[in-house]
Amino acid sequence: MTHVDDPKALEHSYQPSSGIAVKVDDPAVNPGLPPHRERMTDKDPKAEKRAERTVYSLFYLSLAGSIWAVAAYMLFPIEDQINPLTAVRANNLYIGLGIALALLAIGIGAIHWSKALMSDKEFTEERHATRGSEETRAAAIQDFADANEESGFGRRAMIRNSLIAAIVASVIPGITLFRGLAPHGVDPVALLKETMWDKDMYLAHDPSGERIKASDLTYGSVVHVIPQPLSEIPHSDGYLEEKAKAIVLLVRVPEDKLNELPERKDWSYHGIVAYSKVCTHVGCPVALYEQQTHHLLCPCHQSQFDITNHAAVIFGPAARPLPQLPITVDDEGYLMARSDFTEPVGPSFWERH
Repeated sequence: MTHVDDPKALEHSYQPSSGIAVKVDDPAVNPGLPPHRERMTDKDPKAEKRAERTVYSLFYLSLAGSIWAVAAYMLFPIEDQINPLTAVRANNLYIGLGIALALLAIGIGAIHWSKALMSDKEFTEERHATRGSEETRAAAIQDFADANEESGFGRRAMIRNSLIAAIVASVIPGITLFRGLAPHGVDPVALLKETMWDKDMYLAHDPSGERIKASDLTYGSVVHVIPQPLSEIPHSDGYLEEKAKAIVLLVRVPEDKLNELPERKDWSYHGIVAYSKVCTHVGCPVALYEQQTHHLLCPCHQSQFDITNHAAVIFGPAARPLPQLPITVDDEGYLMARSDFTEPVGPSFWERH
């Protein structure tokens, strides 16, 4: 399709370079398109009908896969307290199989539709300017109408309806999975307002559970810390759930570098501060420490927190500082908590009532 009827289009269209052209005595001859070979569905109405049945059957199979994924979410819950790991595996497996079947069937059905039933005519489309004439634009609209007619989308009701149903249903499993983000029957704000930390509970190495002496920490050191009693809890009794809330980073910086809030003057010990390891953006582990700048970095979305300035957010999408755990030492110099966190840990959206 060209623009010989539009002088402006020709004026602004691409013009070849005026460089030196080389004349070839025996130029390659354009072989043209190969002879058109009719498909079986073009010659046999029964084959066409079989192909149509195959396509909409695949779309309905996709619909069944989406329904199964939703059903599997309810049939294989992940709240099994007796054997939680097995429950999680079964939940992921059967939901995943349903979603995979739904998407795979749509893909295979669409490919079979295009290869067996849609128009099989070859054509050549020439390059043209970005903005076409009004006649060209009108012709483009007509091309869409022709494509609808040639694909049969408008007249093959079974294929059209089954495809629409399959596509709509394929979204439902993903929406259903959002239900798992909210704790069942528990207010998430109340759930995250309290962790396992308590007054006089010792800080311990993760995962060994060995107590930590203040004298063992050097400037610039970073220690991953859990409450000492947590190391004695088996996985079947909620070890991971408690650890996900109570995990702490212990850092020691020069005391003269700390800019502490007046109400938090006794929350640190000789430059040793403890902050939640759970990012206040979406809950990723804040596990990277820049020793020279005293910044904590979340590797997921690059939120940065300034340890010397009560873990204030200095970069990234996090909405609030990391919660600080008040700490002190016992008579032997072992670090222990003065209390639990005084604010909810984790993503800030839990606080939006």
